[in-house]
Amino acid sequence: MNHATDRGPSTTRERARAERTAPAPVGVVIATRNRSASLAVTVRHLLALPERPQILVVDNASTDDTAAMLARDFPRVRVITLPVNRGALARTHGVRALDTPYVAFSDDDSWWAPGALAAAARHFDAHPRLGLLSARTLVGPVGAADPLNDLLAASPLGTATDLPGTQVLGFLGCAAVARRTAYLDVGGYHPLLFFGAEETLLAYDFAARGWGVTHCPDVTAHHHPDPGPRTGRSAVVRRNELLTAWLRRPLPHALARTRDLAADARHDPHARRALRETLTRLPAALRARRPLPPHVERAARLLDTVNGATS
Repeated sequence: MNHATDRGPSTTRERARAERTAPAPVGVVIATRNRSASLAVTVRHLLALPERPQILVVDNASTDDTAAMLARDFPRVRVITLPVNRGALARTHGVRALDTPYVAFSDDDSWWAPGALAAAARHFDAHPRLGLLSARTLVGPVGAADPLNDLLAASPLGTATDLPGTQVLGFLGCAAVARRTAYLDVGGYHPLLFFGAEETLLAYDFAARGWGVTHCPDVTAHHHPDPGPRTGRSAVVRRNELLTAWLRRPLPHALARTRDLAADARHDPHARRALRETLTRLPAALRARRPLPPHVERAARLLDTVNGATS
């Protein structure tokens, strides 16, 4: 008796058809604002992926033709339009709206390599404690390796038997994949940080809740940042490093970061503005402080020593 009809697709063609129609386990959230041209390039790359992921664009109150472009050229893509610019919190709106078990993040100037999302899903399936995966990032038309790749690979946290890759305390926001339940468990990006080195605090939050954060170089993202100058970026990053220190780290470390930013403010108007913003946000940061696990704290201090010697 032939029981093939009771065992699902019985031919190569039927199996391929079933795989094409099965929902992808990884959805993609894109945060954007006023960059419709580069967003269109990103969406085209993502729609061409063999994994056929759900794509959700969260528009941070754009004032250009972003909404019209998406409706006209990409009607299959879901869009959430926020009434105000929420910064990195746009990604959390996207995670809440998707129902896929895993969520990959792209910016409007980045996308995923073919097969990368499938590789990420395999890591998450095989490692239940994995909360967030940091990908290898290739930059620009020539695909140059981002220097962050080597820094993440050399993380002092090393490996863990129940996690893939190397454990890390940071990642690039547009080159990360998260387990949806873990991301929501830790609360997503912190509202105090907006944009600029906002990823570090989220990595700490994952670690504090017991979730693994690792760098897996077999998962590849492409990043095509605008080559133009980003005025005031360094001051914003310094501000968020300081807020992260107050939110997560021991008091002496937070005070040292405050002194660093105050020193910059003596001669840099952007740093002065960042310091004023920090001071207005410190009361909320103090209320939100939670300790890190001891092994994570030790690794964070070691990373600070290394970064201080090379900066």
